[in-house]
Amino acid sequence: MATGLERVAAKARSYPKLRFTSLAHHITSASLCMNLNKIPHNTSPGVDGLTVEETKKDFKRWLQQTLTSIHRQGYKAPPVKRAWIPKPGKKEKRPLGVPCINDRALQRSVADVLNAIYEQDFLPCSMGGRPRLGAHHALSTFNEVVSGRKVSWVLEADLKNFFGSLDHGWLLRFVEHRVGDPRILNLIRRWLKAGVMEAGELQECEEGTPQGGPISVVLSNLYLHYVLDLWFECKVKPRLKGEAWLIRYIDDFVVCFQYRSDAERFMNVLPQRLEKFALKLEPDKTRLVRFGRFASRGGRRSETVYFLGFTHYCTRNLKGNFMVGRRTEKSRLRRSIAKLKELLRRIRHDPLHEQVTAINRRLRGHYAYYGLGGNFRSMEKLYRFVDRYWYKMLCSRCRKGKIPWEKYHNLKQLLPLQKPRIMLPFMAMKSMAVL
Repeated sequence: MATGLERVAAKARSYPKLRFTSLAHHITSASLCMNLNKIPHNTSPGVDGLTVEETKKDFKRWLQQTLTSIHRQGYKAPPVKRAWIPKPGKKEKRPLGVPCINDRALQRSVADVLNAIYEQDFLPCSMGGRPRLGAHHALSTFNEVVSGRKVSWVLEADLKNFFGSLDHGWLLRFVEHRVGDPRILNLIRRWLKAGVMEAGELQECEEGTPQGGPISVVLSNLYLHYVLDLWFECKVKPRLKGEAWLIRYIDDFVVCFQYRSDAERFMNVLPQRLEKFALKLEPDKTRLVRFGRFASRGGRRSETVYFLGFTHYCTRNLKGNFMVGRRTEKSRLRRSIAKLKELLRRIRHDPLHEQVTAINRRLRGHYAYYGLGGNFRSMEKLYRFVDRYWYKMLCSRCRKGKIPWEKYHNLKQLLPLQKPRIMLPFMAMKSMAVL
């Protein structure tokens, strides 16, 4: 499997305009088994109600049937189960699609094949939904561009209902640029038209792709590659007076400009470009701000940029040189505090060692993402809150209503809370930059 995809990737890299007409043979029993084993055991079942363990037991039964239906172009994609998750800081909820377990394994196998081709085409500015490229790479690239390039203005942008607005016609045309295998195209078409099951009713999908399936990430990244990335690199940048840099993480992106006139011209043409492909900007999350090394000259004060859960601001290091400072966004910090508060209330009567295990698991997850250079104070705020609130919860279950501080400190020595730790310092972030 890996060797075959390596040959596909090498050919895609050598021939940028080549259209692959035979790809379905890379979807084998080995690839399906491998991707099925990658699915976590606690994954929610789809509309068929089968869990991961039950799907693995029936692997031999549905394997041959699935492979045969793919080559006959008769695969019937099951509808995805609709789930609603809350949006941070908002009353409305975000729709999430939950595919069946066996369908999810097949989507992963097809996504591996598509990634082998399109990883050779994707531009360095795209960092979401790609192997070994995540949010930290986007943040490190933003830090490198603002610190080392001629940046004075930054456009923050976010697409409104991106996954639910993808035009199926345009998406299939984009895929057909490089994929000519009718079996793969038929699979993608079936997934797009599979529909959504909610409250026992099937809803047909004429646009968009359900957020949650492995194939939706690849298709959404492919869509913006043609709509935004290539357009910006080939059409927009040659017409600008100064430097400009695009940094995109799936549907969240920032554009750094040297001159305000270039930024305003781009803001005028961007909505027209997106409207052509059935996309719109989110007005509340789109704004142009003065930001960068040259933004604070002449007594002018730079603003802050919100990108991927961090508030970025202009500051100086101990040597007096310009640097980009960062701290956790207030809304994200409040959300993390609220989740930990609810956890501490729920587990306060559990054994102490189980409480510490659950608390440290949440803290390590928070530090793993927000533990970037310059963000230690924000993490320390969360740690201090957990320290104080855990003491309060322990006191609430004490018969006397209060625990001596000395006893609490001795308890923390035996069962310590996870302290804040910088996981990615500034120097490591510079080395991660890909632009």
